[in-house]
Amino acid sequence: MNALTWISAVVALASAATTAFLGYWLQRRVVAVERLNYMSRYGASLAWAAFDLQSRLYNILSRVYFPMFFEQGVEKDAELARRSTVYLLAEYLGWVEILRRDVQFLDLGRSSANRRVMTQLSKIGETFHKSFGQHDELRLFRIQQRAIGSVMIHPGSEPGRRRCLDYPEFCRRLDSDEHFRAWFSESLQDVGAAAVDITAAEPRLRSLQRQLVELIDLLDPNSVRFPQFHRRVYADR
Repeated sequence: MNALTWISAVVALASAATTAFLGYWLQRRVVAVERLNYMSRYGASLAWAAFDLQSRLYNILSRVYFPMFFEQGVEKDAELARRSTVYLLAEYLGWVEILRRDVQFLDLGRSSANRRVMTQLSKIGETFHKSFGQHDELRLFRIQQRAIGSVMIHPGSEPGRRRCLDYPEFCRRLDSDEHFRAWFSESLQDVGAAAVDITAAEPRLRSLQRQLVELIDLLDPNSVRFPQFHRRVYADR
């Protein structure tokens, strides 16, 4: 093999290596951008769902919300309180399931910030699952959490652009779809029971409210989305 042949071979090899490297680098860049887009889009929605749920829990724990709707209101008010409370819980679980489906496969676990978010989601899931006593109102096993999250994902959405059912659609399906309602019947009963006596549900609600505030701090560390949010927390007893 003469010198020209050797040079040609080296040039071809170098060109192939450069092409492979650039292809790998470009693929990594596309995945990185995809990560940012997904986490930004879904993280914002998850933060809002966590904010709405913790706000409701705070109001319930303050002993203001349930008496206003169940004791001072009419049956229509009580039903609104039941359904909207369960909806906020279910919407949160819906965004957690969306995050699990569309973001985790992008290997976001290598980011320390995202690892902290995933760890916090796991803690909240454990609080839903944990037994706090004999009655255990609003206890949801992990498989129930995922199932509720799954049925809350809008059937018309697709990977990368998923969304949860809005409240009117949630109510419509509660009234018209027996299989859909079955996933929420126990939680609706538990909310009604907690409205009468919050004692059994209070430890779980306190833990959840605190942990949701901690999740919001991770998702919105600079208070961009919630500038007026004062991080009011009901501490565990």
